[in-house]
Amino acid sequence: MTVPLSILDLAPIADGETVTSSIAASVALAQRAEEHGYERVWYAEHHNMPRIASSATSVLISHVGAHTSTIRLGAGGVMLPNHAPLTIAEQFGTLEAMYPGRIDLGLGRAPGSDQNTMYALRRDPRSSERFPEDVLELQAFLAGDSRVPGVQAVPGRGSHVPLFILGSSMFGAHLAARLGLPYAFASHFAPQALEGAVEAYRREFRPSAQQEQPYVIAGVNVIAADTTEQAHEHHAAVRRTLAIGLFGNGQELSDVEADVLLRRGAATHVDSMLTYSAVGAPAEVGDYLRAFAARVGADELITAHQAPTTEARLRSVTLAAEAMERLAA
Repeated sequence: MTVPLSILDLAPIADGETVTSSIAASVALAQRAEEHGYERVWYAEHHNMPRIASSATSVLISHVGAHTSTIRLGAGGVMLPNHAPLTIAEQFGTLEAMYPGRIDLGLGRAPGSDQNTMYALRRDPRSSERFPEDVLELQAFLAGDSRVPGVQAVPGRGSHVPLFILGSSMFGAHLAARLGLPYAFASHFAPQALEGAVEAYRREFRPSAQQEQPYVIAGVNVIAADTTEQAHEHHAAVRRTLAIGLFGNGQELSDVEADVLLRRGAATHVDSMLTYSAVGAPAEVGDYLRAFAARVGADELITAHQAPTTEARLRSVTLAAEAMERLAA
């Protein structure tokens, strides 16, 4: 038996693309995922990042929902320190009313931005300290049992949109266990604490009204292609893109210049981020994903398809699903 596959989509804006074409690609990706039996597609909140178009997460979910039929859609996640819990309850309560039984709400504690962006969002840098209390306040709004006298989330109350705690450290693991919520670990870019966090979460888990048993979603990068050689070419392009984004100081650099950055030290950081990556032809990717899930005790894998073009990402989605289907047969 193989674990369910899901997708994390950052709505990347590739070279030569616009935000409009990026959003169209996200629709196509969700449709392909639905066609091939993926469990859910999540969109991550980021701000002030010129290559990512998923900042208005709930708006993007609404658009994709109108172009799909059955696949679950959600945030992976909403960075709650950037928002009032009531606002998020209203937004996701609206989405649940539009697409009943299809909406998830993953919550992260990091602001997902720098200090200047936090100022532009009018957020207090200390707001992350209230994250556990804000999660409970949000949960209460969605349950119709508000913790704020005289205030209800409309839409939202009684919707019971399922919550997930996102994290890349022990903090999220402990909180998810204490609240009895599913836990999604961002091992696709922050792999260091994965196994320890999952072990702590399972050990400390307390059943809740939403979740009777612990449930772990682990992030993993996927670059599946028709041949091993093609997959590794795509992987090399992804490494260059990350090197430029992280160490290029906002410059547009050539492949040769990106390779120089990698040789001068960027490779250490980039390759650490990509520790958990299934790269290769379908059989190789399927074997990697099955072994990774077994190693970390994941109940579900959320895959970040990192190929450099929309066509290649769509092909990766198809090939990974087919590979896992063959393993399950």
